[in-house]
Amino acid sequence: MSTTLRFGPELRRLRQEAGLTLTEFSVALSYDKGHLSKVERGERSASPELAMRCDAFLGANGELQRLAVRPVTDSDTAETPTTSSPWLAGRRAVLGAGTGALIDLGLKLGSQAPSAVDPLLSSFRAQFDQLRKLGQSTAPKVLLPLLETQTRTVAGLAADSPSTTRAPALLLASRFAEFTGWMAQEAGDSGAALGWTGQAAELARAGGDPYLGSYALVRRALVTLYAGDAAGTVALARRAQSGRLPPRIRGLAAQREAQGHALVGDERACLRSLGRARELLDSDDARSGTEPVIGTTHVSDPAAMTTGWCLHDLGRPKAAAEVLDRECQRLPPHALRTRARYGFRRSLAHAASGEVEHACAIAEELLGMMPAVPSATVNSDVRRLARELSRFRGNRAVRDLQPALARVLAPAHD
Repeated sequence: MSTTLRFGPELRRLRQEAGLTLTEFSVALSYDKGHLSKVERGERSASPELAMRCDAFLGANGELQRLAVRPVTDSDTAETPTTSSPWLAGRRAVLGAGTGALIDLGLKLGSQAPSAVDPLLSSFRAQFDQLRKLGQSTAPKVLLPLLETQTRTVAGLAADSPSTTRAPALLLASRFAEFTGWMAQEAGDSGAALGWTGQAAELARAGGDPYLGSYALVRRALVTLYAGDAAGTVALARRAQSGRLPPRIRGLAAQREAQGHALVGDERACLRSLGRARELLDSDDARSGTEPVIGTTHVSDPAAMTTGWCLHDLGRPKAAAEVLDRECQRLPPHALRTRARYGFRRSLAHAASGEVEHACAIAEELLGMMPAVPSATVNSDVRRLARELSRFRGNRAVRDLQPALARVLAPAHD
């Protein structure tokens, strides 16, 4: 049977196992529903990019890519990965490849003495921390090329490392890939975000950590959340709450499930998930987990902040504003991206509560920092705020804010 005929039925099977309709799947992948239907029926072949996105989103561990992508030739190895087509590095590629195709930085890691590997890995670990800090005050498109290069470089380090340091290098490469996916999503490329997240999961598994890869489900759930797919968000988040997973991953997954429930107004299920998230994230095991820390490092009480986020979607804006007022005051001044993310939700809650002038005052400060940290995901709440404030066009504060709102929401031109 040809790979095209085998790919379609396998794609349909995995999609149905994930509990996704074809419509939901097409929205999540930003692909035409009719095209996906023909691919599933074997009437059209899947492009390498589509195969990668499907594989990453459904957690197929490279199986869909192997069914759809033609064998690699010598000319393929010279291709340069881009943000829209993430570097495809499965377990076998990482463990078996040399550095030639992975690294083009003049670093001949294979010639490094084993004693030189540990300091180099420590250096990349410090760079990762710095890049995460830069992510709070730098445009995603500026960071993405560097993050992609660093991911490939650390994976190449793993390929040429002795067995004692190979696993730590793979796990660090996984964190680079996961953060690259997040910046891709902030840049507005959900397909690349899913692809890099899938690579992060594969690198983690290759490094011997079967749990870190489950965080990819939490990240995928964020993509579906911003796509407005509540059912997909809940389904993905629940898959990441297996009792065998570390408490922090389960806690972050429970938070994402709560946001999915809030999106459709299911308050009981939302609050139940939030309670579970708080219990897990407050546990000693969660506080002493994997380094680098998984998830946000700038929100001191993630469960409380997520509660404020959800209360707005549950139609309780006053309660949301109270929680978000308190929690946003605890955010560090340098965390511009995090302050914008939760600050606009806070402004939105005040606007929905009828506190228009206060909402505008909050938004005015945040809009001033947006050119430094543009965000496709934050813009979703900026658009909601603009619609909410449009009910008060006669208000002077709203009129004064309109030009700044329009500038942030104007289509970007390269």
